[in-house]
Amino acid sequence: MTAATPRPSPPPGSPPTLLVLDADPLPRLGRLTGRARIEHTDEAALAERLPHADVLLVWDFASSAVRDAWPGGGPRPRWVHTASAGVDHLMCPELTASETVVTNARGVFDQPIAEYVAALVLAMAKDLPRTLELQRSHEWRHREGQRVAGTRACVVGSGPIGRAIARTLKALDVTTALVGRVPRTGIHGPDDLDRLLSRADWVIAAAPLTEQTYGMFDARRFGMMQPSARFINVGRGQLVVEEALAEALAKRWIAGAALDVFEHEPLPPDSPLWQAPGLIVSPHMSGDTVGWREELGRQFVELYERWEAGRPLLNVVDKQRGYVPGR
Repeated sequence: MTAATPRPSPPPGSPPTLLVLDADPLPRLGRLTGRARIEHTDEAALAERLPHADVLLVWDFASSAVRDAWPGGGPRPRWVHTASAGVDHLMCPELTASETVVTNARGVFDQPIAEYVAALVLAMAKDLPRTLELQRSHEWRHREGQRVAGTRACVVGSGPIGRAIARTLKALDVTTALVGRVPRTGIHGPDDLDRLLSRADWVIAAAPLTEQTYGMFDARRFGMMQPSARFINVGRGQLVVEEALAEALAKRWIAGAALDVFEHEPLPPDSPLWQAPGLIVSPHMSGDTVGWREELGRQFVELYERWEAGRPLLNVVDKQRGYVPGR
């Protein structure tokens, strides 16, 4: 495998070429007028346009076109930014081996996702989905909810999103344990995961997708959870063996689950997950709040201005690990 050569810097006085892999609505890049030659592409033309770009903005963060187009011939952009927290849709061996810098949207989605997780915890504890079902059928059926304060949560993924989830759950008086790639102060390592799962009332997956995390929530892990436990995935769909989760719910190995991400998106209409008992399905929306696209655009412009000034970029992804290193 030969790593592609980064595109040489443009001549003095010539603005860099910024190529945007489009998605609707387009990003607002007006602040870069005259400072970048902004060009747009779709998936079909990306491979042809890549050799002519200094910077690639992956605005269509659901696309895998970069992974497919990158191994082609010619120089490659010196910097790739994706408007998403995850980078697994980008990475291929050629990009990993290249000198190209990859950055992500770290920081934009942390608190919105944490709030969404808290909402799911409260909704499941108070049986709100069933309340709404009964309301639609005009049934008055008294039930007892669960107290959230004093319960235990295991949050798998110790990046900014996982830490925001832990902070938010602690505000509800939930005892929370964070699990990361390596143990360190305040964070458990992988060796503690099974023990923590077996004691948790809430198991929240917020890890990046890597070789180590792919399919980590399988039949064995669902089998060791408490029958009263609930599982929530706001990380990546491929963290979960979906057939194993459906079986765990059907056999009542666990009390319920909520998935915001899936192996295949959108979730096909004939997927058995739609009918899985006790499962809440949401369409990959946990981090998407009013104004989120504008925030992603502002973040990229601020990063571009750092890059333009020769200052170190923020949110630089460790391409071997597949995420931005942090504490």
